[in-house]
Amino acid sequence: MATDTSKKIAFLTSNEGIEKAELVEPWQAVVDAGHEPVLLAPEAGEADLYEHLDKAGSQKVDATVGGADAGEYDALVLPGGVANPDALRLDADAVAFVRDFVASGKPVAAICHAAWVLVEADVVRGRAVASWPSLQTDIRNAGGEWRDEEVVTDGNLITSRNPSDIPAFNNALLEALAHGAAGTS
Repeated sequence: MATDTSKKIAFLTSNEGIEKAELVEPWQAVVDAGHEPVLLAPEAGEADLYEHLDKAGSQKVDATVGGADAGEYDALVLPGGVANPDALRLDADAVAFVRDFVASGKPVAAICHAAWVLVEADVVRGRAVASWPSLQTDIRNAGGEWRDEEVVTDGNLITSRNPSDIPAFNNALLEALAHGAAGTS
């Protein structure tokens, strides 16, 4: 139920290949904190969730990213999985949405391989970013500083390495929602 302090949080995924824990656990944390999560994807219908390489259910897409306005949301969450961000970075609407969201100064939280979308949106230059280790060269080549840390907050960017970092990732996201985007940690 929405309250006066309730915020609308966009979760952006492709329609396939989302690491289940990286969507459902932050989603539940947002709900438990009294906020409204909204699932955006390139296509209407459902987004297929995976536990590593095994299909693990699906979730209804609430709206397509092509019709979404970053101004309607208070924060953006980018779940990982390998196939999910790889597909998103090829979708011009998704990349533009992420770029606009980062430019807005509102919190943007990306976990694991989702940093690929930040790289594609050209928003990591001069920023500290945590991600799955295989993305470190991509982040450095895009002008970012890769960090092997549980959670890194740099301005309005909140990033983490993998599913085991989800508790810290969720805490940083909820802190940013409560107080606005913070500085570098």
